[in-house]
Amino acid sequence: MSGMFESTLPAGVPDLLSVSAFRRYLDEISRGPDVDAGASRLSGLNPSLLQDLMRFDGRSAEGEGLEVLEVLAACVRHGRALLVHLQDGQRVVPVTVFPAQRLVHTPVPPAELLAGDPTALRVMHVEPALLRPPGHPDRARVGERECHAPLGPLLWELALRGAREDLLPEIAGPAAYRLAPGVDLSALKMAGTLAAAVHRLRRSTSSLREITEWPGFDRGRAMRLLNGLYLQAGLIVSRSHPAAASDGWF
Repeated sequence: MSGMFESTLPAGVPDLLSVSAFRRYLDEISRGPDVDAGASRLSGLNPSLLQDLMRFDGRSAEGEGLEVLEVLAACVRHGRALLVHLQDGQRVVPVTVFPAQRLVHTPVPPAELLAGDPTALRVMHVEPALLRPPGHPDRARVGERECHAPLGPLLWELALRGAREDLLPEIAGPAAYRLAPGVDLSALKMAGTLAAAVHRLRRSTSSLREITEWPGFDRGRAMRLLNGLYLQAGLIVSRSHPAAASDGWF
């Protein structure tokens, strides 16, 4: 597809499409018969995954685009490898997510993607992964080794610093939260009040309201923390715990 459109990037930068070129491509595929705008953004997906993502798609119809964390959370939840085209400034970055292997493949290192304003990243298009994960027998479809990175730290940083501040739907509502025993968070960046909060959640079950009252936290930061831990497969969500019944924030 890259040969069909011009690149506006300077020499030495990975050969990525410009946003304008990619939008022309999306316009072309959306002109097909019986293709609506939402379906063209979410091409060829598993029906249950498509239904999941369409919950969030109303904002993208207004030009905002799907938020990255929503799409990656659905990818992890359904265990489906996806190719996600991200708008990063004036370029489009293809990010392939392998939830089973907890890996991503991207020509732009995650640290570079996150170095600017993570709240500005938007999803332009989602489709089933074209690449295969490392170790797959079809070696011709395995991406370059240097372009792979762990998925966990990317999810963590997007949860803490990305555009979404509300709880993900799967952990929202009347609930109490605790960190699962033995979950390994050593690859994640945390210190100070954030590390202290994670330590407390290892030892006891707390509601969202209680977490917001901890040092260094407010409602927004508490929800970001819970989203981040959930996406590490490290959060126990209890709907029957007494703390859940006493929390009126839902």
